[in-house]
Formats: sequence, C-alpha cells, structure tokens
Amino acid sequence: MAKKKIQKTNAARILDRCGISYELLTYPVDESDLSAVHVAEVTGIPLERLYKTLVVRGDRTGIFMAVVPGSGELDLKAAAAASGNKRAEMVHLKEVFDLTGYVRGGCSPLGAKKAYPVYLDESALAHERICISAGRRGEQIELAPGDLVRAADAVTVKIAR
Repeated sequence: MAKKKIQKTNAARILDRCGISYELLTYPVDESDLSAVHVAEVTGIPLERLYKTLVVRGDRTGIFMAVVPGSGELDLKAAAAASGNKRAEMVHLKEVFDLTGYVRGGCSPLGAKKAYPVYLDESALAHERICISAGRRGEQIELAPGDLVRAADAVTVKIAR
C-alpha cells in the first residue's frame, strides 16, 4: 500500500532551505476544538513542549508573532516590552488570515505572507525539542528550539505566564 505523500508547507520548505532537521507530525483535526490542549491529547505530545503561535499588534512596531507554550498564556505587557512597544494586543481572528496567510489552529512562526518579528518564550530552550504548527491544521513540526530561533530569526524572551 502506497504511503500518502504530505505536501510540504512554507514552514517546512524554509527549514529545508536552512538545512534544519525536523519531523513532520500529522494528527486528526477536530474543527470544534483547535486548542493546544486537544492537540496534546490526540498527539501525545506533552503540552509544555507544544508551542502555539499568536499574532499580536504593538502600538509602535505593528504586527509580530509570539510563540508560547500550550500550557501557558501570553503576557501582553511582557510581549509589548520585549518588542519595543508600550502596549500590545492580540490581533482579531478576522485579520489573522489576511495578515499571515494562516488560519486559526494552523498559524506557524515560519512562512507567513510577510516576515514578521518572532518572539519565542524562553521556556522553549529548556526542551531538547519543541513542536510548532507546520502552517496547516493537523500538522506539527518537531524541531530543536535553537533551530527555530535560527530559521525564524526569533528573539527568546520571557513572554508567557
């Protein structure tokens, strides 16, 4: 029986171009529950190693991406300070696709329509490998956090609580 070939996402192609080793993991999508908690349950990936990408707007610098563990939440004050803003707010869900090309539950810090600044919570560095969205619902990329920093030109800061 032939194995179904998964078409690579922009995020995976960027990692390939950088020569970064990663593993592409797939899982069944539940449209009614796109939470990190649910992804952890169906994949068996520990929630603290599953990182979600949030799209944020700063009052001075504009759009940026914040990558925080699925077990935590974004500290908007810390994200604002880290990104050179006075204030920051989550981008409204209606705007996310137009800004990034990604939908809720499939937003990756790599390969968006535009190369936005990426801020990765420093907790990621405590893990040998973390998982991020591959840019499509039902797909995760497992990689070393330092490789994500390199590929996304990310800044590691404390932005989760």
